[in-house]
Amino acid sequence: MKTLILGGARSGKSGLAQRRAQATGRSVTLIATAQALDAEMAERIARHQADRPPSWRTVEEPLALAAALKAECATDRCVIVDCLTLWLTNLLLDSEARLAAETTALLNTLPDLPGEILLVANETGLGVVPADVLSRRYVDVAGWLHQSLAQACDRVVLTVAGLPVALKG
Repeated sequence: MKTLILGGARSGKSGLAQRRAQATGRSVTLIATAQALDAEMAERIARHQADRPPSWRTVEEPLALAAALKAECATDRCVIVDCLTLWLTNLLLDSEARLAAETTALLNTLPDLPGEILLVANETGLGVVPADVLSRRYVDVAGWLHQSLAQACDRVVLTVAGLPVALKG
């Protein structure tokens, strides 16, 4: 089962993914895409780490997500990716060629992956159109990726104020 969990900042996306992962009864791997490039992000990462059960395996992979999923997904495992939009940011700051290659790899790999997969992403398309070119590109790329993933996933959930709203499945 593949689930896309969307929501705004502090909407409860990660908490929902963690609760769903625990409910599966499977061993859990979390693929973390964030990079601690400043003190504030390091604090955010530390909070997320403290919220996870110590028995969960954590894989830090800011760019090669499809490869990490191939390595970690198994029928008896639940894998959380937290979060896709930070992964997209990392790729946007790397190169357009890498962005295209990695998003294509993810979309091509996802349908054949075994086990339970929970993909967490920020829904950025609900706000105003950003004022600068890079931010507009980010919103565009995230929106296109979310549309493609929504088609590929069995379930899509929008999280608002900590409450899950089923969009698909």
